[in-house]
Amino acid sequence: MAEPRVNDRIRAKEVRVVAPDGSQVGVKSIEEALWLAKNLEMDLVEVSPNADPPVCRLMDYGKYKYEQSVRNREARKKQTKTVVKEVKFRIKIDEHDFQTKIRQARNFLMHGHKIKAIVMFFGREITHTELGAALLDKMIAALADVSEIESEPRREGRSMNMTLIPDKAKIKALKAAEAAAVAAETEPPAVEATPEVDDVDAGTPEREPDKDEELVEVSADESESASAEQDSKQPHDGQDEQTEPQPDESEPAAEAPAPVSATEEA
Repeated sequence: MAEPRVNDRIRAKEVRVVAPDGSQVGVKSIEEALWLAKNLEMDLVEVSPNADPPVCRLMDYGKYKYEQSVRNREARKKQTKTVVKEVKFRIKIDEHDFQTKIRQARNFLMHGHKIKAIVMFFGREITHTELGAALLDKMIAALADVSEIESEPRREGRSMNMTLIPDKAKIKALKAAEAAAVAAETEPPAVEATPEVDDVDAGTPEREPDKDEELVEVSADESESASAEQDSKQPHDGQDEQTEPQPDESEPAAEAPAPVSATEEA
C-alpha cells in the first residue's frame, strides 16, 4: 500500500479539509490548508486522492503511522496459518498400522490442521483402485466426529487422495465433553454433614465398668477400712495409754467433815 501524500507533496490546487475530530472545514486552497495545518501544529494528509477535490485531513501523521502499524501487527497475530499434513497409506496396510495413522490424523485435526490422505499403488496394485477407495472411506468414518470432507477421494496417477478439514463445532463440543469428564473424575466426594449435638453426654450411654475396675474399687475400699482400724487401735497424741476411771455420776458424793470451832478445841 502506497503511503499518502503529506503537506508539500500534495499536488492539487484545492482540497477539501477535514478537521481532526472528523468535522468538515470546507474546500480550501492548498496554501490556506497548509497554513491552517502549520498553525495547529499538525500535518495535512491526503486521504482520498481520487475525489474531486481531493480530501485531506489534519492529523499527526507520525502518530497515525504508529497506530496503523500496531493495527496491522494485531491483525497478523489473529490470522491462522493453515498447515496441510499428509497421511500416506498402502492398500496392504494392517489394522494396527491403520489405527496408528488414524490417531496421528486425529491429532492433526484437533490442532486445526488439514489432512491430505494419500493411498499409494505399487506394481499391479493399480488395478485394484477400489481397495484404495474403501480404505479412504474407512478413514472418513473413523474421523467423522472431528472432520469434514473438503475434497472427495479421486485418483491422481498411481495414487488416490482426499482432503479433510477440521470441523470446529464438533471439536469444540468434544473438548468440552472431555473437560467435563476430567472435572467429574477429579471432583472430591461430598462429605455428609453430621448433626450437631447440644449435650455430648446426653446421647452417649453409660459404660459398664470392667471387672478389673471393680477389683480396683474393692481393693481400695478394703485398704480404707484397714487403715481406719489401725487408727482406732493407736493411742491419741497427748494422752497416756492408761486413763483414770471417771467417777460414776449415779453414786452419791462423800460429805465433807464439819469444821471444828476454837472453843471446842480448848
